[in-house]
Amino acid sequence: MLEVRSLHAAYDGKEALHGVSFEVVQGACVCLIGANGAGKTTTMRCLSGLLRPTQGTIRFEGEDIAALPPAARVAAGIALVPEGRRVFAPMTVRENLQMGAYRRLWPRRQSTVAADFDFVFDLFPRLHERSPQLAGALSGGEQQMLAIARALMSRPKLLLLDEPSMGLAPLVVKDIFVTLRRLNEMGVSILLAEQNTRMALRTASRGYVLSGGLIVKAADAKTLAGESAVQNAYLGL
Repeated sequence: MLEVRSLHAAYDGKEALHGVSFEVVQGACVCLIGANGAGKTTTMRCLSGLLRPTQGTIRFEGEDIAALPPAARVAAGIALVPEGRRVFAPMTVRENLQMGAYRRLWPRRQSTVAADFDFVFDLFPRLHERSPQLAGALSGGEQQMLAIARALMSRPKLLLLDEPSMGLAPLVVKDIFVTLRRLNEMGVSILLAEQNTRMALRTASRGYVLSGGLIVKAADAKTLAGESAVQNAYLGL
């Protein structure tokens, strides 16, 4: 489904990715793990179109999308849940969700958007309760739920999540990852960038370790979780 080959990216002429390669097969949940500054967010920005790579290819369902703008990637079926959630604070929960479905908010498609509201409200009942409230008044956990639900309103084939556990209480993180596993079981392909290595490896089927803008290790998640080098560097064991 997604093939990334020899991806390079830079900020102000300083290279941040040095030839990153990985793939996500359809229906899989894959994680990118690594310390802060390893290149996880840069990779997600390249995949979503927010940052143009300097070299390399990004193929999605067989098509090279490296030159496509963000809106075209959403149309192709890629949705990003950004680091820090980035909800529209002055807008209500419902309006934020409508923004996720902006491509389909035409009269002839209203019924499908209504079905998507039902889906995300079933997934996150708290958002249903909070739907008339301003997004800026929600707790951090509720904002993360909203950011995920907003991405799902675009009906993505591939869901990108950048640090979904950041700044959240452990119990909230647990609930978020339970929801991600449920989505994956429903057939949503997921690429997860996470510093919470333990939780990421419990959720994903395959993992890639990023360090200094390079993939330094790749294996199935259980193998990575059991390797002493990964445990010492990322699990605190």
